[in-house]
Amino acid sequence: MPEQRTLIVGRHVVEDDWTLLLEDEAPHSVNGRAIVPLTQWQAAPGDDVAPLLASDTELTPELATQLLGAPLIAIDFPKFTDGRGYSLARLLRERYGYQGQIRAVGDVLIDQLYYMSRCGFDAFWLREDQIVEDALNALDTFSLSYQPGTDTPEPLFRRRMRESA
Repeated sequence: MPEQRTLIVGRHVVEDDWTLLLEDEAPHSVNGRAIVPLTQWQAAPGDDVAPLLASDTELTPELATQLLGAPLIAIDFPKFTDGRGYSLARLLRERYGYQGQIRAVGDVLIDQLYYMSRCGFDAFWLREDQIVEDALNALDTFSLSYQPGTDTPEPLFRRRMRESA
């Protein structure tokens, strides 16, 4: 049975109209929209089906071109210590120009949300033991960032130089 969790999109808790399916579940087993493993999505892409990228997915230019047509892209965090999903999101946004929703799923903790948002994630499917209010607050942990990100492509020192000129 597909599981439902708290979904944060754009700093708001929203009703999730997508169901995450595992390898052995078929998209027709749910009513509505389904997030399926990448190979299933490649076999039958559509407006009601979105790809789930494993953290070890090799994002080739060919794959990135295919993904540009996806209604959303979910990236799996099998363990909170696995940071490869950050790189996938950043590449999708900066190198390939993906404009749709990039959703973090799996072992997603509130401590990660701020950094995930800087890398291009705009939706977060929280682990079930996470407190939603704390998660929303975590998105505003810092008011300034030194490093460039997908949200602020200019580093702080350049912003300061421009402001002082």
